[in-house]
Amino acid sequence: MRIISSLLLITYFSQFVFAGHTEFEWKTASPESEGMSPEKLDATKDTLALKGTKTFMVIRNDKIVYEWYASGLGPTQRHYTASLAKSLVGGVSLMFALNDGQLSIDEPAFKYIPEWNGNPKKSKITIRHLATHSSGIEDAEQDEIPHFELPGWKGEFWKKDPDPFTVSRDKAPIIFPPGTKFAYSNPGMAMLSYAVTASLQGTKYSDLRTLLRERIMRPIGVKDDEWSVGYDQTYKVNGLNLVANWGGGSYTARAVARVGRLMLRKGNWQGKQLIESKCIEEIVKYASTPLPDRPENEPNPGSGLGWWTNFDGVWAKVPRDAFGGAGAGNQVLLVVPSLDLIIVRNGSNLFNPSQGEGFWGGLEKYLFNPVMEAIIEPPYPRSSLVVKASFEPASSIVRKAEGSDNWPITWADDDNQYTAYGDGWGFEPKTKKKLSLGIAKIAGSPPDFRGVNIRTDTGERIGQGAEGAKASGIICVDGVLYMLVRNTGNSQIAWSEDHGKSWKWCDWKFRTSFGAPTFLNFGRNYVGARDDFVYIYSHDSNSAYEPADRMVMARVPKDRIRKRNAYEFFNGFNDSGKPMWTRNIREMKAVFINPGKCYRSSISYNAGLKRYLWCQILPFSKDERGPRFQGGFGIYDAPEPWGPWTTVYYNQQWDVGPGETSSFPVKWMSKDGRSCYLLFSGDDCFSVRKVSLLGQRTEGHK
Repeated sequence: MRIISSLLLITYFSQFVFAGHTEFEWKTASPESEGMSPEKLDATKDTLALKGTKTFMVIRNDKIVYEWYASGLGPTQRHYTASLAKSLVGGVSLMFALNDGQLSIDEPAFKYIPEWNGNPKKSKITIRHLATHSSGIEDAEQDEIPHFELPGWKGEFWKKDPDPFTVSRDKAPIIFPPGTKFAYSNPGMAMLSYAVTASLQGTKYSDLRTLLRERIMRPIGVKDDEWSVGYDQTYKVNGLNLVANWGGGSYTARAVARVGRLMLRKGNWQGKQLIESKCIEEIVKYASTPLPDRPENEPNPGSGLGWWTNFDGVWAKVPRDAFGGAGAGNQVLLVVPSLDLIIVRNGSNLFNPSQGEGFWGGLEKYLFNPVMEAIIEPPYPRSSLVVKASFEPASSIVRKAEGSDNWPITWADDDNQYTAYGDGWGFEPKTKKKLSLGIAKIAGSPPDFRGVNIRTDTGERIGQGAEGAKASGIICVDGVLYMLVRNTGNSQIAWSEDHGKSWKWCDWKFRTSFGAPTFLNFGRNYVGARDDFVYIYSHDSNSAYEPADRMVMARVPKDRIRKRNAYEFFNGFNDSGKPMWTRNIREMKAVFINPGKCYRSSISYNAGLKRYLWCQILPFSKDERGPRFQGGFGIYDAPEPWGPWTTVYYNQQWDVGPGETSSFPVKWMSKDGRSCYLLFSGDDCFSVRKVSLLGQRTEGHK
């Protein structure tokens, strides 16, 4: 009895220590304190509750800001994972095997599944294929037939006859060459479990359950009764103790969130590195395997290794660094590192097939998007120089050139401003033909300015929307107009030496990023420029129509704008805080970050305030016609073209449509910089609204 009691004490003590009880406990905070709207989260919860949600948890900046459970449930109750186990069990166990060097991702699976050696099809399957649903192994589903009513080997898989692993290994057919397509496969995941387990032989972890318990769950503070895996079963096959990784998990919401926290922190738990960060990065990034089909209303994500990834922005409102796992009934864990955000949801299906909604479409519509919209804080701290941007009443807005948008603008040597419009007819008298790209001259100042169309065969373009070339930036340097033109795959530069009457075009393009580039504008004819460079900015996307997580930046000597090899790209800061530049566009780094919300923009220098003012449209709208008619935008300032940025104004729902672009024309700034006019394409017009930039003046400025 004494020996048994001692063993029990040791077991209890080891669980207590390994569970990390001395380390971390969740803290709670109000949504407001972490930049989120409680009203929007409440509305999200109400919608989710109507759609069978049992658990809804939001964690921001390492604090629980929202936690809700349906009646009878709470933080200590477990909920089934369904295929969320493919990430929590399959992805995590693979991660540790890779970390420990037990296997490598592009090895042939037959090294661990000897029955496949010599098979003309199965011998070509790699670990990567198994982890990304590209192995070609047919799934054990058929026409929504209940699992236990399925005929043949598919029924045997679910009935465990003799066990799902032997069935997957020996009977599940290969329906396409491995690595050539995406096809969701439960048996494929079963064979990933088989291979990982085989790789562990000879270590102290003989099965996935033990591996998870000792290497992750106890170290991150999850008690043994807060989780279970593998349908609580272990199968003995060829001397291996096999545990299901395709389903059969049961976790509390907080246990799931702790796994998400470890992944978000790249394997570091309270200062202890449980797994190498590069291994987690490898697991959650796009695995470069075939993508699933993406029918309407079904934004299927790309595959990581056992995880799903938003690498290409298929969930438009979610940052591209987001990754997660999900299972039947829309059980989901979503992790967004750039927002320090974790979301856990359990329940029944959110989507309604009769309304054309799919599995991922339902998650995006009812969970992902509403939570993203609940983040209301600006991406940078408030400006200390401009404490308020005060706009004149909406009734004071001057609107001209109805039916035309875009409107990048520059102040030229002849004291006129030059601009470009898109998908319209310009100013009165309008052009007879609708132009994708048209040029105009602006004379005078608000409210009495006048716009005149400049007809040019070499500058004008036709084509609606993304099908037509459009100007996104314009600048005047030494009497020459330069225009940045998007929708040309990706963007191109044209120039005019006669104030817009004729144009020549560069024979090269930005084909990486710079999907909607804009010039930094200084004073008349580029007077007052910081140096002899011209600066260009864009959201980091190949398309003007897809938002990005960051803005990027280039510079070029002002006398070499037409030469591609003269461009340098912002490459971050050195140890002294000075900007670095690179000739390699693929080495450029972010000059501004706003995850999922970087879009079209314009930037100009306010000499009175000695600040760079960057107007950025937020990419989403509740109006199907877009931000021209409803939406928001931000204004940011900085003492240098590369920052540091602070927020002058940030509103996700302006009182009028902010347009697809907006800017502060330098010519229309007061001498002290406090009075300006915002030019924007709201209501599909050349729209002008006066704004006062209030606050303490810059030191020494009168």
